Amino acid sequence: MMLTKRIIPCLDIKDGRTVKGVNFLDLRDAGDPVELAAIYAKEGADELVFLDISATEEKRKTLAELVRRVAEKVDIPFTVGGGIASVEDVGILLHNGADKVSVNSSAVKDPALIDRLAGRFGSQCVVVAVDAKNVNGEWLVHLVGGKVPTTIGLYDWVKEAESRGAGEILFTSMDHDGTKNGFADETLSALSEMINIPVIASGGAGNMQHFADTFKHGKADAALAASVFHFKEITIADLKQFLRKEGVMVRL
Repeated sequence: MMLTKRIIPCLDIKDGRTVKGVNFLDLRDAGDPVELAAIYAKEGADELVFLDISATEEKRKTLAELVRRVAEKVDIPFTVGGGIASVEDVGILLHNGADKVSVNSSAVKDPALIDRLAGRFGSQCVVVAVDAKNVNGEWLVHLVGGKVPTTIGLYDWVKEAESRGAGEILFTSMDHDGTKNGFADETLSALSEMINIPVIASGGAGNMQHFADTFKHGKADAALAASVFHFKEITIADLKQFLRKEGVMVRL
């Protein structure tokens, strides 16, 4: 049984609004996240990802409120991330209607967080997001929205995350993010060969062919994109018809 490939719009949230940048910089407003979420669900998105990139003290409350509003409007699974650092944080978000959570920097700083979350809520709830950049020929993990480099290798970290109970890996190539030149398919393919959990491709979608390429050559299980959907350059319905013609199994 061939599993269908998933199309996942990503909404980066700052101060309650959807924003989009290039290489993690120069943010511009892209609308109300709940309205956008409802539109994408109607257009045939398979899942949604919300990443709260605003670092405010009030964030836990506002994020829980956002999750509740999304859950009321949307009937497809959605993942929430951004500054999640504890079992308590995750409990609040799942209780308010999120299906999965995404952890990034907090998991790198405290890898046992993955074990705790998987143990408490099940691996299916735990998405480990990894932002990496190719530095002198080696893919290295970066933290805090890509601002802080580490010496941790991408492949080692992804294998460790899987062994600790991650249910999915969301890999963003910072070199490709916002450039619209295509996903990091070679690296994605290497990741997919290496682990047994789904890999979500992120960073670089510019046209429909890029999605087909990442499913065929990058062996990705899902593809995530933001600006091409937010600014109506690609509609999800058109994309899925195109992928079907390319021989990629998607849910119509």
